[in-house]
Amino acid sequence: MQRTTQRPRADWPKRLDEVGFRFHSIDEHGVVQTPDPGRFPYWVENAAYVFTENEIDALWGATRELHARCLEAVDYVIRARLFSRMAIPAAFEPLIRASWERRDPSVYGRFDLTLDESGVPKMYEYNADTPTSLIESSIAQWFWKTDVQPAHDQFNSIHEALVERWRALRRHYPQVRMLHFGCVFASMEDVANVEYMMDAAVQAGWAVKILDMGRIGVDRVDCFFDGEDEPIELMFKLYPWEWMARERFGRCLIASPTRWVEPPWKMILSNKAILPILWTLFPDHPNLLPASFSSSAFADRAHAKKPFFSREGANVSLTLPDGQVVAESGRYGEEGFVYQAFAPLPRFGDRYATLGSWVVGDEPVGLCVREERQPITRNTSFFLPHYFIKNDPS
Repeated sequence: MQRTTQRPRADWPKRLDEVGFRFHSIDEHGVVQTPDPGRFPYWVENAAYVFTENEIDALWGATRELHARCLEAVDYVIRARLFSRMAIPAAFEPLIRASWERRDPSVYGRFDLTLDESGVPKMYEYNADTPTSLIESSIAQWFWKTDVQPAHDQFNSIHEALVERWRALRRHYPQVRMLHFGCVFASMEDVANVEYMMDAAVQAGWAVKILDMGRIGVDRVDCFFDGEDEPIELMFKLYPWEWMARERFGRCLIASPTRWVEPPWKMILSNKAILPILWTLFPDHPNLLPASFSSSAFADRAHAKKPFFSREGANVSLTLPDGQVVAESGRYGEEGFVYQAFAPLPRFGDRYATLGSWVVGDEPVGLCVREERQPITRNTSFFLPHYFIKNDPS
């Protein structure tokens, strides 16, 4: 894994706009900046990451293994009734259990990983409910590769996998007439990611409709409706389950006939309390980091402290090997924290790189790389494309 200098395409803003990636030049506050060939506030095109084929194989294998172990952990949490330990409201246990027993299909997720000194992938967490960086991971970096590094390959079959997954959901829900998509319209990034997901669903044969999450209504028998009073039978939402469960109409979710993507059982995997549960179930697993609900497990060791629920590094703190503490502020942590062994991010100059490994259905399908100027990945991160060099057949 190396960071390499690249020559930006002369028309890179136009090329990105053409594929629907319109937030390539937003700053850390979500404000669109005028594209500048020499300045990259989010999408970075004067550098890229290059991997070996063996490294990509290791990431693929670790992602497949971790996803399988995560599914086992979901089953364990449900059977052992560990909902309260994960700060999941007791009222939602029947909803989650029914969703799991029905095998409500999932579409996607993203593991955040690092590579240790031996090149072994280690899991930081699983963004299993509302992962973003989708459009840039899929078509934006693929078209960059075809333009800039056509002789090399890229770990990226995300788009094709998404279309095929939506075809599978079309077969799973044959009676659903309209597939709704919801997000917060005030977020340009969320809207662009949802529009991209809608495009994949349309290619798979769905009729689709998008709406702001604030425009969803509910009737007296817990049926959800869109702004045109059309019933919502199935909805993809780029909106966290823990928010939905705690909002005004949250309890209506329990008895509602509406089906959701991602499904309710993903409440378990999108919760960082799954990290110590995974370590308990699979101690010394090569792709897991030691994790605990108790800070005493790391009293004299470098570690991370993470809220059960948080976004973009908020309220995460790191106690580094030299005793220095790096912390992010935020509004999370009320439900509790988990503690995880410290594993450094690869560092290149003043940049730290986090690897994001995508899952669609149950299969690993792609890689993304985000950079940060300090060791906690935040909403100020940069996105860089990648490629890999195939092994010499000789």
